[in-house]
Amino acid sequence: MRRKIVAGNWKMNGSQLLVQQLMPEIVSELAALDNGVGIVIIPPALYVADVLKSTGPGLEVGVQNIAGWDSGAYTGEISASMVKDSGCGYALVGHSERRQLFGETDQQIAEKVQQAVCSGVTAILCVGETLEQREAGTAEHVVAAQLRASLAGLCEDQWSYVVVAYEPVWAIGTGKTATADDAQAMHAAIRQELKALGASADKLSVLYGGSVKADNAAALFAQPDIDGGLIGGASLRADEFMSICRAIPGKG
Repeated sequence: MRRKIVAGNWKMNGSQLLVQQLMPEIVSELAALDNGVGIVIIPPALYVADVLKSTGPGLEVGVQNIAGWDSGAYTGEISASMVKDSGCGYALVGHSERRQLFGETDQQIAEKVQQAVCSGVTAILCVGETLEQREAGTAEHVVAAQLRASLAGLCEDQWSYVVVAYEPVWAIGTGKTATADDAQAMHAAIRQELKALGASADKLSVLYGGSVKADNAAALFAQPDIDGGLIGGASLRADEFMSICRAIPGKG
């Protein structure tokens, strides 16, 4: 059975006060969840230690970016081995904001994926198309190319450290969301591409990210190939975030 995951990406938001207020609420409500969802909190690097101190059963912590190197003279970078050493189990890789604002290439993203899986850190690999690419009818081709460039060459035992997050660029922070049917179609295509790359695609979690809210989460998560969500702004509000987590269908 594929793992159901809801990951909260705080992006460049937060404070110690937010951690102190938000995390106890999430931990408290998590105790009442019975749908088997795993929750991952991904704060800015400066607040990772504070969030780690506030975790509870079923809640893990990740980082928003990692380096393509293991160590060395790379001022400002954080290696996957450091992430593992700190107690974090996840790292976002290839987020559209990293691709667009910082010019990350598929090659750089592939190097980061390799660093993560070799260090025992689960890479949440983000893929997705722009509005122009969707309107041109090339969305599936674009996403498949991103998957091939980032994941080709993984060994059989490394796939267990990969989660894919489909985030249509046009839906991130815009309030627009792919319809449940459109999202399902892309997730099914992603799973087929993963199978072609040698993954046990039926065991690999594929998440949807793109303006997920409490009022659309249930329709998205009800789709057979959508295993959870990568949540942005809504993860900064405990009530909204936990409503999204509760929208995951139960184990049975």
